[in-house]
Amino acid sequence: MNTHLSLISEIKQGNVKTLARTLSLVENDIAPSDLILRDLDSKTDVKVIGITGPPGAGKSTLVNAITNHFTNDNKRVAILAIDPTSPFNFGSLLGDRIRMANQFNNPNVFIRSLATRGALGGISAKTIEMVDVLKAANFDLILVETVGVGQSEVEIAGLADKTIVVLVPESGDEIQNIKSGLMEIADCFVVNKADREGADVFANNLKKMVHQGTKEISVFKTIADKNIGVEDLCKWMMKPVQGNQAERKEFLFAEKAWKLIQQEKMKSIDKKKLRESIREALKNDNFNIYRFADEWMK
Repeated sequence: MNTHLSLISEIKQGNVKTLARTLSLVENDIAPSDLILRDLDSKTDVKVIGITGPPGAGKSTLVNAITNHFTNDNKRVAILAIDPTSPFNFGSLLGDRIRMANQFNNPNVFIRSLATRGALGGISAKTIEMVDVLKAANFDLILVETVGVGQSEVEIAGLADKTIVVLVPESGDEIQNIKSGLMEIADCFVVNKADREGADVFANNLKKMVHQGTKEISVFKTIADKNIGVEDLCKWMMKPVQGNQAERKEFLFAEKAWKLIQQEKMKSIDKKKLRESIREALKNDNFNIYRFADEWMK
């Protein structure tokens, strides 16, 4: 039987089957996942890029185009696609087989999907753990694609070295919402589907907006399905992170630690049992959610 150290060794040597099995162990808290995580090198300098944005912005198409760019240069790319979790069966609603089908036969690409498990911003403690396992596997780049947009997406900034927010020209009407919700997490805005009407105006408005901020944010225009603008974006991705590296690293590790501690504190709460208890409690005419929560936490 493989020890946890032999599993780590095989992952470092590029054994894809062992990597996939280990990710499953970690995702489902199956032994020896706890030992594996505690013997990983947390300071491995593999670049992690977070890609987020509203549904329909073309994130998956952009991820495909970025992946093609790096694999054409013989780089190894790992993709962790965070899918929305169904509130009814607690599973993943979307599948990597559908979204990344043209990458499956590429030996330099590893794809894994992960359900959000109820995390508001699409980032759960499991995401952190699985990214750390991927970092041990000697990839040149790790892409984390996550769902949604809004204040909750601040969570992606605690995981990725750089965060890309993908938008479309039609997002122009929401420019104030973008300003309030995403300026703090975006290292780069990508206006995808830039062949649509209003793309130039929207991109220019974004550039004016980011120049008013306190940090440097890049703006790119892409047409991902035609591979236009992708090369410039990829060059930006591989540039060193601007600003205070030590401060950025402290922030990243503090956010990761917060998530891991939060997960441990919540481990005793079974969501399915919680729902069963709610079902019973709702039969009472005097049901009150705050009193219910107080009782549950005792």
